[in-house]
Amino acid sequence: MPKRTFPLAKVYGLLETGPVLLLTTAHKGASNVMTQSWHTMMEFEPPMVGCVVSKGNFSYSALRATRECVLNIPTAELAKKVVQCGNSTGQAMDKYQAFGLTRTPASLVAAPLIAECYASLECRVADTRMVNRYGFFVLEVIKAWVDTSIKKPDTLHHRGHGLFMVAGDTIKLASKMK
Repeated sequence: MPKRTFPLAKVYGLLETGPVLLLTTAHKGASNVMTQSWHTMMEFEPPMVGCVVSKGNFSYSALRATRECVLNIPTAELAKKVVQCGNSTGQAMDKYQAFGLTRTPASLVAAPLIAECYASLECRVADTRMVNRYGFFVLEVIKAWVDTSIKKPDTLHHRGHGLFMVAGDTIKLASKMK
């Protein structure tokens, strides 16, 4: 099959595989939620996640100051709310109230869990060496929550330019991972 050149601005959609997240922060008595899809697993145990939060995002200063957040994993049922959160700023509105999301207290960080999400990961910033240059935070997951009633979560995966994919079938193959 012949290959053709591909626009560099669309490479993101080829590589992005992780689910879209709703990242929550809390700072100075206010909490915010932002849509986040630029992240990667970095380590299994302890679980480490690298994520990009741009200086242009309202959540950036809260994450930088408090060094903690929650990575909430929504399912496809929340797709419209996920996009609405991503297309607005917490500087101008309370996104929880505007989009019908429920704050639930976390156990180890000040940022809230989102009740409607399939899973929530309480995180602390472990490394900030790439924050100034790239907005890249290395997070350690210190507590994980999952809705066990959802057996096959239909997570959203951003393909770029308003396109999303919903997680598909799971296959199991032989593995030597513990």
